[in-house]
Amino acid sequence: MINPIDFGIKGLTDEEVKSSGKKYGKNSLSYKKENGFLDALKSIAQEPMLILLMVASSIYFITGNNGDGIFMVVAIILVASISLYQDSKSRMALEKLKNLTQPNSQVIRNGLVVEISSDELVVGDSLMVEEGNTIPADGTIVHSNDFSVNESILTGESFSVFKDASKLDNKIFGGTTVASGLAIATITDVGNSTKLGKIGKSLESIEEERTPLEQQISNFVKHMSIWGGIIFLLVWGINYLQTREILESLLKALTLAMSVLPEEIPVAFTTFMALGAYRLMKMGIVVKQMKTVETLGSATVICTDKTGTITQNKMKLAKLFTLDTGEIVSANAPLNTYQKELVTIAMWASEPIPFDPMEKALHEAYGSIASVDQRPNYKMIHEYPLSGKPPMMTHLFENSAGNRIIAAKGAPEALLESSNLTDAQKKQITDVLNNLGQEGYRMLGVGQADLKGFDFPEKQQDFQFEFKGLVAFYDPPKENIRQVLKDFDKAGIQVKLVTGDNPATSMAIAKQIDFPGYEKSMTGEELMKLQDGELQHKVMETQIFTRMFPEAKLRIVNAIKANKEIVAMTGDGVNDGPALKASHIGIAMGKKGTEIAKQAASLILVDDDLSKMVDAIAMGRKIYGNLKKAIQYIISIHIPIILTVFIPLALGWAYPAIFSPSHVILLELIMGPTCSIIYENEPMEKNTMIQKPRPFTTTFFNFKELITSIVQGLVITMGSLSVYQYAVYEGYNESLTRTMVFMVLISSNIFLTLINRSFLYSIWTTLKYKNNLVPLIIGITLILSALLLYMPPFTRFFQFEALSGGQLGISVVVGIVSVLWYEIVKMVKRAKGKLR
Repeated sequence: MINPIDFGIKGLTDEEVKSSGKKYGKNSLSYKKENGFLDALKSIAQEPMLILLMVASSIYFITGNNGDGIFMVVAIILVASISLYQDSKSRMALEKLKNLTQPNSQVIRNGLVVEISSDELVVGDSLMVEEGNTIPADGTIVHSNDFSVNESILTGESFSVFKDASKLDNKIFGGTTVASGLAIATITDVGNSTKLGKIGKSLESIEEERTPLEQQISNFVKHMSIWGGIIFLLVWGINYLQTREILESLLKALTLAMSVLPEEIPVAFTTFMALGAYRLMKMGIVVKQMKTVETLGSATVICTDKTGTITQNKMKLAKLFTLDTGEIVSANAPLNTYQKELVTIAMWASEPIPFDPMEKALHEAYGSIASVDQRPNYKMIHEYPLSGKPPMMTHLFENSAGNRIIAAKGAPEALLESSNLTDAQKKQITDVLNNLGQEGYRMLGVGQADLKGFDFPEKQQDFQFEFKGLVAFYDPPKENIRQVLKDFDKAGIQVKLVTGDNPATSMAIAKQIDFPGYEKSMTGEELMKLQDGELQHKVMETQIFTRMFPEAKLRIVNAIKANKEIVAMTGDGVNDGPALKASHIGIAMGKKGTEIAKQAASLILVDDDLSKMVDAIAMGRKIYGNLKKAIQYIISIHIPIILTVFIPLALGWAYPAIFSPSHVILLELIMGPTCSIIYENEPMEKNTMIQKPRPFTTTFFNFKELITSIVQGLVITMGSLSVYQYAVYEGYNESLTRTMVFMVLISSNIFLTLINRSFLYSIWTTLKYKNNLVPLIIGITLILSALLLYMPPFTRFFQFEALSGGQLGISVVVGIVSVLWYEIVKMVKRAKGKLR
């Protein structure tokens, strides 16, 4: 195989790289300054809960209640620390993802082709770029073949520009994308010195729109905050009218406002999404945008390509058919003159520096049969890039003696149309195509032409080719693909095969792997003839789409979307970019995927393994389910805190100010870690991947689930207020009553955590779930409760009182019973068979 070194390009040495790096810097844009810690601190300082705490602590200090004031300051530090910790975890997870999605570049250094991170490029480097790459820096072309670039990011023009070393326009620019071919360029500018760096454009400056779930959560928190504000002013006004004490009334109103604010919800959302993306990264799935995590669990249709996704992408030259002999032979058998000529012409029709697996296989095959390697002796004088429907490509080479080679290869149908063949020959070739296709081979037609002079036709199809034969490649299916298809089917997700290959080969491979509906196929040309309405219907009943091109792929995605389906699309090439961008979940291949595909996609499968998509969907469903559990828990536990503070105050019960801001913030500090730490770490429930995908349009807070949380909260409220009235009836003082009510809320909080780990399976099942944080957080809560009850300094500070065994027993039993009733609801659900 031809190596870049054969063109006399040896690249920089290690010493030259160091010297250039010191002189010109590395290839990174540095105009955007950010300070994550300060930004997080600023954001936390604007949090309503923190503002309320600051106001409360100020009032305590003003009124001379220094103990409570100091506790509030400690609470402020704790709340801020927890928020900063959650923020740093999220930022670290996202930073690692960002680093992983940074593209790599191929360069020639010390006479070898090596892969480096794009930000390690230096001026003077010999950079290799090929079809689908995003060019990482500015440079001058020194060698190219069939090379064109899309410079729309700089010029706004969407058409591709052909460039080579001999043209006046021999520059490449960072941020542009390679539309076709390959080039080697010497880097002239990096980082801020590039044309893109000077213009100051950056993908980082683009702000993402908020997802529907983010908007729903934001609106919910906003509404709760507004209601909190209204109730705050109402309670402050009522208390002031009764007592004429401004600060005392303000403290009571602040207590209620604190109990209303669900500040844990946005923190939980950000934590779940960021850590979910990080967990996916560790599984070999790079999520480029957090919002993808939210969408994953909703996927209903996956459109997958064949080569490298369904198959192993090992593209071995397997069979040869020559028209001269009329025989199909194994590529590994001893070859006669005609068969060697076929391989040779197919090699000349390939790129001189091949990057396509089939072209690499042809160069290897030529290298093994050629007695004298003629490649260094010939220079490409003209080329026709891959074009047409079906596509083909043509290369013209000439040596110093003036001997010329004109070689073409491409879709067999394209060569059949451009060759002088009799009807009998066409039938013979078509029969061979059908036979090899039914065995799962991927085939290319090969042709040769003759032309004197330099009056080259405008289109390669205008040559009169001599059809030489067919080269057939075999790419075996991946071993795990049958199980992957079964897993998708079990999860209620349709899989559609979308490939550029011919129908016979595609259907043969599909049949081998038991692809559902493999007998139903449609070609790109057939698809483009359909009206939108007809296509919308056909696309759902057709499983295999063959001879696809960019416009056809895009129409498939849009037609599936028009059916209100959530579509995921896999792709690796330049031509897949539009469809990847248009799909709800664009999936690029990490190994064989081009940079264009990776940029257009929303996630990347690092190992090109489709089974990882099953894991990704499972993770998406798990994260969504656990986030829902966390938020339902927050709603359920907030309701009794709000009502236990409000009702005695509003109804003028014996002890109206049963809780102060200190008590509410204590409960908040217990609840916060529970919702965002325990539930984020919960394993996936066993019925998760046998359920149908969640409709993407479904509101996060649907009526039935919201009612469940409200009822849970109201029953806990009934429990806490019943104990309140019991204590008053028994003649207990305010401190003892407060302690008993507080312990009802603590015990119900602990059991609500356990009960809400599943809204279907019993607590006995969920106790077996592996989550080491459950005993840790509950253990800390129990220790804290014991300290509050039986350590005099704590008891006095919070105005509690040590409880007797009977009093503690009543509080704990009421707390447990006020939550445990939901087990009966779960039992009824299971009896009705609601496992799906």
